[in-house]
Amino acid sequence: MPPWPHEPDLTSLAAFTLDPIGRVVSWPVTATSLLGHQAAAIIGRDVCEVLLTGPGQRSMVDHALAQVAAGAVCTTTAVGGPAGGGRFALRWEPTEGADGTVLVIVHRAQARPAPGWLSYATARIGSSLDLSQTASEVADAAVASFADAAVIYAAERLLAADDRGSHPQEHGTAVRRLAACLAGQEEALTGSLLPPGEVLFLAGDTPRAQAMASGEPHVCDHLDGETTARIARHPLGPQIAARYTSFLVMPLIARGVTVGCAVFGRTPASHAFNPSDVTHAGELASRAAVCIDNARLYDRERRTALALQRGLLPSQPSIPAGIEVAHRYLPVGGQVVGGDWHDIVSLPGGRAALLVGDAMGHGPEAAAVMVQLRTAAHTLAELDLPPRQVLGRLDTLAARMDVMSDGMTAPPFATCVYAVVDPAGGAGEITQAGHLPPVLVYSDGSAQTLDLPPGLPLGLGAESFEAVRFTLPPGATLALYTDGLVESRTRPVDDGLAALGRALGSALARPASTLDSACEAVTQALRDQGEDDITLLLARIR
Repeated sequence: MPPWPHEPDLTSLAAFTLDPIGRVVSWPVTATSLLGHQAAAIIGRDVCEVLLTGPGQRSMVDHALAQVAAGAVCTTTAVGGPAGGGRFALRWEPTEGADGTVLVIVHRAQARPAPGWLSYATARIGSSLDLSQTASEVADAAVASFADAAVIYAAERLLAADDRGSHPQEHGTAVRRLAACLAGQEEALTGSLLPPGEVLFLAGDTPRAQAMASGEPHVCDHLDGETTARIARHPLGPQIAARYTSFLVMPLIARGVTVGCAVFGRTPASHAFNPSDVTHAGELASRAAVCIDNARLYDRERRTALALQRGLLPSQPSIPAGIEVAHRYLPVGGQVVGGDWHDIVSLPGGRAALLVGDAMGHGPEAAAVMVQLRTAAHTLAELDLPPRQVLGRLDTLAARMDVMSDGMTAPPFATCVYAVVDPAGGAGEITQAGHLPPVLVYSDGSAQTLDLPPGLPLGLGAESFEAVRFTLPPGATLALYTDGLVESRTRPVDDGLAALGRALGSALARPASTLDSACEAVTQALRDQGEDDITLLLARIR
């Protein structure tokens, strides 16, 4: 961000120097003209005693000096001061000398927003879909160009429950403070005075509640009593609040719904809000409301997906003592849930059933199919049925499932591999439904792809599935996986299977390797080529 948003005229600029602890070293004529002090009265004095005298500005100066001492350039904003006060942008720079002198360049902002401020402000909003960052961008853009303070609120009912219905608000409404920016105050002080994330209940007669209920802006010259009382709890609160004498509350309306409000404040150094300001603030609020609502909707979808993922992925399994298991699941792209699943089910006699499946597609639709198949497979496995019967019954269930897609009804398409491992016998039984074959990795790092009848995918009404017995010697590892680990548009599946065998052999042959670290190493090594969800399940006899 530049130190000031518009090209300043030379009469609004000045520069002076400080020593490393903040005492004025040089004070040219331009500084006297802009800031109102004679050189004889200011040189040698602490800058906070004669210029930056407002609340919180001591900590701002200390922070800026520390940044310069570390070799960085620091930009800050200050409100108040000499020569009638005003809003200032200050740029703190190290000089080339060895004495640690600090160059401070000061720009006094115009009393009225400069032409083009609205384009500058709106261009800074909406760079991400993070709700807090978006609200901070709105507040920072407003303070940089339009106001001396800005606070952004969102309707709590939308954030908590996505309740977009119309509610009577004559008795008040709950809001959540998303961001705040006060010119001349450090972020830490602003955060302690107006903490982000705090949920407030606004009485129906307060300007914020009235603006949100009516959808109309509200201009006033004082804070409401409840806000004044809350700010007074902070040691510097009354002193900071007293500096603002004009307030503008703008409702934030997106897609016909009031999603929150923005409160702007100005000090006497800036003119009071007038009808022209209200019009311009309305344009800023329109852009801000859409960006905040987009971020809110994204946050809602992300939280929903995370909740689904926690519910859809298997909980911590109960693994028999004679078996060691590790697993990884990586959804494709920006998805959080998808069609892959894996499960581990304890069986009588210390045996374990291992499942890996893949429902076609990504996202919520594939997850809806996946959770039904995984739940059914888990239940069938607990019955201790033979593997071929488990897949046979799962296939029957899948054929009866209907999945809506673009208005069409069709059975799901899914693949699955099911294995039962018996540690006592060092062997197992395995079958698959249209799935890629398991890989067996021996203690010396060599890998073998198990030769299994492929079977038809689930949901196609296969009459039977054929099971194969295999030996699992001490130190050998069985790998079950989904096609996202080995197949992509640029890599044939045979090449992917060869790469998987090499990656497994290399990871498992390392002297200090654990099954968990090997699982992590293999998925990370092969994920760059993947264009699908990735699941890897490793198991070996202890």
